[in-house]
Amino acid sequence: MKLYAKTIPQTLPNWATIVTKSADLFEVEINDEHPDFQSLLEELETEIEPGVMGVKAEDLCSRLGIEMSNPHLHQLLEQAQNLISLIATHPDYKQLLDLGYSPDLNIADAQTALTYLQWELERNR
Repeated sequence: MKLYAKTIPQTLPNWATIVTKSADLFEVEINDEHPDFQSLLEELETEIEPGVMGVKAEDLCSRLGIEMSNPHLHQLLEQAQNLISLIATHPDYKQLLDLGYSPDLNIADAQTALTYLQWELERNR
């Protein structure tokens, strides 16, 4: 399991490891099979909604001293557009197309949907 955080404490539990670190984002890998992590999950488990038991990410992050990354929608859209462009030019994707892959919706449809969302965000500013 991975968490993306803006801030993290000086020391992390032995079941959490920083995978990558940039100026504004830490990628933290959680060994979710580690017994200490499982104990923490059991301790934090609560009824999220009637009949549904689980752990809220907010509670887990609070216990770990992690501030979750919550990027603006504009940033997410930009990242999504970049990823879609990488997919569209990836050799494996091109090979699938050459082999006859033709979904009902394609990469261009996804790019268009994101563009429309960007326009709507700008219109509502």
